[in-house]
Formats: sequence, structure tokens, C-alpha cells
Amino acid sequence: MKPVVSQKASKLSQELEGNTWSRMQNKRAVHVRALQRVHVRATTAVDTPTKVFPAFLPPEVQFLEEPAAREMAYRMQQVPVQTSLSQQPILTSTVVSKAGDGKPPVLLLHGFDSSLLEWRRLFPLLEAGGAQSYAVDILGWGFNNTEGVTSFGVEAKREHLYEFWKTYIKKPMVLVGASLGGSIAIDFAVTHPDAVAKLVLIDAQGFAEGVGNMATIPKFMAYAGIALLKSVPLRSYAFYLAFAKTTMSAIADGMRVGRLHCLVPGWADSSVNFMLSGGYNVASKIPEVQQETLVIWGEQDKILPREYAERFRKELPRPQLELVKDAGHIPHVEQPSVVADLILKFISTT
Repeated sequence: MKPVVSQKASKLSQELEGNTWSRMQNKRAVHVRALQRVHVRATTAVDTPTKVFPAFLPPEVQFLEEPAAREMAYRMQQVPVQTSLSQQPILTSTVVSKAGDGKPPVLLLHGFDSSLLEWRRLFPLLEAGGAQSYAVDILGWGFNNTEGVTSFGVEAKREHLYEFWKTYIKKPMVLVGASLGGSIAIDFAVTHPDAVAKLVLIDAQGFAEGVGNMATIPKFMAYAGIALLKSVPLRSYAFYLAFAKTTMSAIADGMRVGRLHCLVPGWADSSVNFMLSGGYNVASKIPEVQQETLVIWGEQDKILPREYAERFRKELPRPQLELVKDAGHIPHVEQPSVVADLILKFISTT
């Protein structure tokens, strides 16, 4: 996909630069320096403990308005994951649910250039349904501390994910991947079949050939493209495209959620490294998936065509396809209750 902001994006940006965006920018100018020196504290009811955002999150986390996003951020922690990618452990951002009721553990993988905040609406529903759930940031994205890491390609992401599983989950899991996270899940399930009991693909990329021509562009152009990914207009337009229906206020806050990890030190370097590595090309691996696989697809996905869902059903050895009404590319955000019910039912069957 070429990093070009369309006329719709420009129009959307102009609207965002109205009252909502201006207020946020004014607040940021006043408070951001102070926030860099202290923990951000949320306003809570009288006589209840004050919640504190983790210190490793960018100070702009305070501008998130959606309660589910704020709650997910409060619960985030960094855990050490030892790999061959650096001498010191990678401090990996994750949210872990309370103990489950005996169902297989569930590991959630977000999409391209995203973070575990993508699961803010689905995660608590899986937790309430008794699933021992883990949301983790994929190496190079999210809020991981990757100091000393120099490789963020497919092999590095796979190793980091495997070491996280081996250290903290330790038994066959249900692996859930959304969008590019679906490609990561397919690659992992084929490479480490003993670690994956079942697979769930949500509007998954599986048939794209890596990052295409972007893998061969000069590095300075790659950095220019990555800088555009951080821009407010493009993030806003991407959020608009991902939904079947949305509002301007939802787009504004969704942009803040989706852009927050771009403010983490090293984000641009790790993103460029992944782009120049060539990305994921897993189409040939799809017939090799041994696990029973639930394919969930938003009926109004404007990013990936419905034909991909049908192709998954034809090429996966053990598929189950479920279409979600009134949902676009991220049904786990737009219709979380429907998606949670599908996953909980799927993991409960033998």
C-alpha cells in the first residue's frame, strides 16, 4: 500500500483540526513537559485508590478518552523475555488476565504497526468468559523496550514470540491473530505446531506477498514513509477505513489509541528494519496449518476483500468461517461481544 493521503483523508484531517483536535493539542502543550517527569494519575471516585499509568508508556497516554483503552493501559506491564536478539532480556509489554476456568490459554496478536491496545474491547470479554488470556506487543511495535535489538524481521518476531510463550504460557494455546497478526499466527503455528492447539484468524492478511516493492526502496525513503504512518491525517483515515460505521469523535480517540505506540523511542528504526526485511509471505504455508482454524471476517471490510475469507476456507485443512455483520476490518473492536462469543465457543469444543 503506497503511503499516500487521499482527498478523503485530507478532508477528514481538516475536520479533526477543528475543536476536538485543537483542544487536545492545547492540553498537550500545557502538560506534556510535566508528564514526562511524573507518573500520570487518573481521576477516580472518592475513597478509591488512584490508578497510575505505567511509567514506560508515553505521557500522551493521558489523552486517551475511551474507558476500555485507559483500563487496558493501566493493566499493562513489561516482563523480561530472553532471546538471542540482544544480550539483555527484551522488556515485553503485555496484559495478562486473571486465572481461567480450565479453557486453553489464549494469546492475542495485534495487526501491523499497532499495539495490544487493539484488544481493549475484546480482552475483558474473554477474561469474563473464563479464558486465561494474554495480549502481547509484537517485537518492534507496541510498547516493548527493544534497546540493543537490531533485527525486527520475520525470524526475530517469531523467536521473540516463541520465547514469550515458552517462558510465560508453557502449554498449547489458542493463537489469535488480526490482520497482519494473522500472518504472524500462521507462520508461528506452522513453525511451532506443538505450541498451538487452535488458531483464530480475524480479517487476516495471508495472501499478500510481504511488503511488496517497499522492501527495495532506499532507506531514506523508507523513513519518509514511516514518518507518514505517524501522521494524524493518515492514522485518522486508516481508522475510518477500518470501521463499517463510526463517528468523528470515535475517529479522534481511535487515532490517539492507534498512534500512541509511535511515540515510543526506536519505533521508526524498528519499523524501517521490518519494512526492508521484506515482511511476511505465508500464502504457501496456509495448507500446512495442522490446527483447527476459526476464520472471523467483518462483512464490510474495506481493507481486505471478502474473497480472502473464502480462500482461507478453501485452502486451510480444518477451517470454520464466521462472518460478522455490521463490522469492517477490525470486528474485535467494532463488534467485540460477537467475536468473544465465537472465540469462547470455539475454544470450548474438543
